[in-house]
Amino acid sequence: MADSTQQTLVPTATELATLRPTLISGDKTPAQVTRDICAPIDRGPTGLWWAAFSVALTALAIGTVAVTYQIAFGIGTWGLNRTVGWAFDITNFVFWVGIGHAGTLISAVLFLFRQKWRTSVNRSAEAMTLFAVVCAGLFPVIHMGRPWLAFWMGPYPNTRGSLWVNFKSPLLWDVFAISTYLLISAVFWYVGLIPDLATLRDRSSGLRKKIAGFFSLGWNGSARTWSRYETVYMLLAGIATPLVFSVHTIVSMDFATAVIPGWHTTIFPPYFVAGAIFSGLAMVLTLMIIARKVMQLEDYITLLHIETMCKLMLSMGCIVGLAYGTEFFIAAFSGNPYEQFVFFNRAAGPFSWAYWTMVCCNVVIPQLLWIRPFRRNIAMVFLITIVVNIGMWFERFVIIVTSLHRDFLPSSWADYAPTTIELATLLGSFGLFFTCFLIFCRFIPAIAMAEIKGVLNDPPRERKPNKPLEGKPQGDAA
Repeated sequence: MADSTQQTLVPTATELATLRPTLISGDKTPAQVTRDICAPIDRGPTGLWWAAFSVALTALAIGTVAVTYQIAFGIGTWGLNRTVGWAFDITNFVFWVGIGHAGTLISAVLFLFRQKWRTSVNRSAEAMTLFAVVCAGLFPVIHMGRPWLAFWMGPYPNTRGSLWVNFKSPLLWDVFAISTYLLISAVFWYVGLIPDLATLRDRSSGLRKKIAGFFSLGWNGSARTWSRYETVYMLLAGIATPLVFSVHTIVSMDFATAVIPGWHTTIFPPYFVAGAIFSGLAMVLTLMIIARKVMQLEDYITLLHIETMCKLMLSMGCIVGLAYGTEFFIAAFSGNPYEQFVFFNRAAGPFSWAYWTMVCCNVVIPQLLWIRPFRRNIAMVFLITIVVNIGMWFERFVIIVTSLHRDFLPSSWADYAPTTIELATLLGSFGLFFTCFLIFCRFIPAIAMAEIKGVLNDPPRERKPNKPLEGKPQGDAA
């Protein structure tokens, strides 16, 4: 009888680490993570930050002057007319609501799917959501013409007789949907901040320590605290996930419930949601590529994160392209001459330049992301994200203006051109967005330190081969 002893070898931690992607490069320790992410806050604003802040603040000032002028003299300062009653204002509103969608997608949906790569980008994406929704909410108020009467839109007991909000109107649904979205997003963002605020509290002094200590709510890092924190975070993620799909669905009903050709279609809800996530992912990538370089966070926002987000953006872009084709298919086989004319007018009418700009930016150019070297080229990805954001703005412009400027009666056809006030208001909204984002990066950790520490690679530990149990024969007996 011959015994052949065969020992089972257990893979080492180093070998196991090669089986999964490295989310954070540089073999960071938790202490190094804290130092690296807090460095932009500790060292104060750089010259580049001041330059960007000055540009953003200037744009915000220009927009403020334009809005003040418009309020003083009325919305006649815009290029609207009896036919085109919605244009730049509602285009900007839908655009900014869409930009805010990626934050909830990355924070809530990907969290529920246990996508750990989100940890490097979720904090900034959530902040971007808040600032974008604030920018969006300004435009309906400005469009009222008398913003000081905006409280009339509230369903509360009053002395105005029969003057009451119409609960059947999607415009009122917008108010509730966006208010809920802003509230849940703000709470979700703040809850995720609490552990990092406690870290800032423990490494700061003076006024910063007092402020961080107040907002960290007495966080002590105990097991019970972490358990309750994770429970609350999970519940908020579950509450926020339906908002990813419901908010822009309700926004799309502003158009889909109308009888105007080009708007009255059932494809709008999924079409708008896909477009919102598409534009939001593009804006997140734009901001994170800049922050990655300026704040020296290359070890935390790696090529893996950028490539993964490019894949998500490509998938959403393909869905948007399918929606464009489906719209034309529905119009062609509808038998409705008005619907057919609207889509022919989009592609070959006075605003055909805007339509084909939209198609090139949202459908054609993103197809470059199928090529892996392009997804890993930072400069190329940055240019594509800029192009996508331009294209998504034009998508909203095309949907709104080309459906209105030539309606059922040729006698009521009209042209539209934006005025300087409208252009300045658009510029001001970007100024507000980037001003808020730069202030956020200056005073709050742009990356979630607590979550990053949870995905750090374990240090290599060699394991000895398993020893055979005493008294138990190993191998085969001949």
